[in-house]
Amino acid sequence: MKQRILSVVFAVILLASLAAGCTAAPAPTQPAPPPASTEAAVATEAPVATEAPAAEPKILKVGVLAPFTGPSARVGEEFKGAVTMAFDQINWTVGDYKIEPVWIDGESDPEKATRAYEAAITRDGIQVGLLNWDASEVIPVMELSAKYKVPHFFAMGTSEDIDVKFKSDAKYAFWMGKGWPTPSKLTINYVTALEDAIKNGLWAPKAKQVVLYGNDDEWSRGFTKAIGGQLKDAGWEVVGEEYVPVGETDFYPMLTKIKSLDAPLMAGTMDDAAGFPAMIKQAREVGVNSLIVADGLGWVGEWYNMAGEASDYVIDQIPGWTTPKAVAFKDEFTKRWGIEPSPSSAGLAYDEANFFIKVLQETFKDKQELTSDSIFMVGKEKMWTGQLTYTDGILMKEYKFTPDTLPDMLVGKGYFVFPVIQYFGGVGKTIWPDEIKEQDLQVPPYAK
Repeated sequence: MKQRILSVVFAVILLASLAAGCTAAPAPTQPAPPPASTEAAVATEAPVATEAPAAEPKILKVGVLAPFTGPSARVGEEFKGAVTMAFDQINWTVGDYKIEPVWIDGESDPEKATRAYEAAITRDGIQVGLLNWDASEVIPVMELSAKYKVPHFFAMGTSEDIDVKFKSDAKYAFWMGKGWPTPSKLTINYVTALEDAIKNGLWAPKAKQVVLYGNDDEWSRGFTKAIGGQLKDAGWEVVGEEYVPVGETDFYPMLTKIKSLDAPLMAGTMDDAAGFPAMIKQAREVGVNSLIVADGLGWVGEWYNMAGEASDYVIDQIPGWTTPKAVAFKDEFTKRWGIEPSPSSAGLAYDEANFFIKVLQETFKDKQELTSDSIFMVGKEKMWTGQLTYTDGILMKEYKFTPDTLPDMLVGKGYFVFPVIQYFGGVGKTIWPDEIKEQDLQVPPYAK
């Protein structure tokens, strides 16, 4: 019996042990089931923040007209350097517009300049123009400015004919304002300086006779017409006029004629930047004994390297690097571009490019856009009326237009004015006006 009981107990224990050993292990953790569909998953996800793409900057295309090739290419080189330095200061940006330059090569040729300018409008899409050097290209380009309603600022090419054209029809208002006054407004300074020297006993010419000279183009003829008339009014006799084509390098025939006239005074100008110094050098080689007025001899920075000591006693009318700010610009220009700038080329182009920038900034502030039409309107409403001027230049105290002076700027003390200088060793010494005079007029020994 006991054994049967033990057997039963043993069996019970064995069954219990087997039951314990067969208990199921915990099920492994399963990943969450995938969503029923991709679309459902997207619908339940929180939106992801994304940065909106930056707006494309608006573009204002500015056509800069200059002689980048041809006989006055050095002037174009100075223009390009000066304009670049002006716009670099504002990172080529006005408001939300990027300024994009289009360099238009006039080549000192009216026909080529006209073709290039029209291509800049119709092909390149310029909306506004800036600067110019050669007077001969101005009137045909004025026609394009009027035709396409593209305002053009501060062209330096100037003559009486341009003023007449500007005033002849309202459509020429798009030639917004000249960057260089009509010759007669500046040539009178030479006449005043010479007459003062005679009156003060500094010069006693054997006769008041003058020979006029220049390139056979609008600028030179405009200059000689102006100074010739003013000299006649002061009692001088014009005994001859001689002109050569732009680009001429052999001036000996012209100078031989001038020598034969034996006039105490020789007065003129040339917009051929390379040829002018050569003409002065050849004048001394030929033996011209006149006191020479050479308006614009110093228009390129390294003119003295070409003219040398033959330029001593020559009279010119040109601004100088007379302030620390002007000297700083000259030094920076030379360092950056490797050439020495002239005040009348690089300096004036720099000031007028900055005046133009001020016009653009005023336009954006007033109109919230930069278009041909908005720039034109602000030029008329504010610049022409004298409300908008430029007083932060390196050459002149103030660049200002008035309704009475258009298309020229206001000329005179404190505004647009060039002192009369006389060269010695390549350095210009001011001989007029009296308030800034550095020395009296010096008469060369061969002219006495």
